[in-house]
Amino acid sequence: MSNRTAIFADKGAKPAGQYSHAIVANGFVFVSGQGPHHPETGEKPADFAGEVRQTLRNLEIILQAAGTDLSRVVKVNAYLTDLARFREYNAIYSEFFPDQPPARTTVGCLLNDIQVEIDCIAVLPGAA
Repeated sequence: MSNRTAIFADKGAKPAGQYSHAIVANGFVFVSGQGPHHPETGEKPADFAGEVRQTLRNLEIILQAAGTDLSRVVKVNAYLTDLARFREYNAIYSEFFPDQPPARTTVGCLLNDIQVEIDCIAVLPGAA
């Protein structure tokens, strides 16, 4: 049986439901969908660009708590309430993944009071 460890990042935004920030298993980190709420204040940015940046920062916090970082992300799933904003999203996303970006899927969907949610899978350092 494989090892499975739940990660709750002390500096991460509080989960909105019954889920772990991430699960580490078999050399991978599976990060739950994150939104744009600031981990300390619970506030969300007033604009779309701010929501995207805060969401990606929230992913960074959880990845760091799990022992990895954005450079080791292999897959991203992004959910946008308005696909017409894809170009803006993609430009901001490129700030966080400038070189050798991970595989990615972006879909339009309804979200509860946020404009973006992102989850990802990363590899731990030293994992095959």
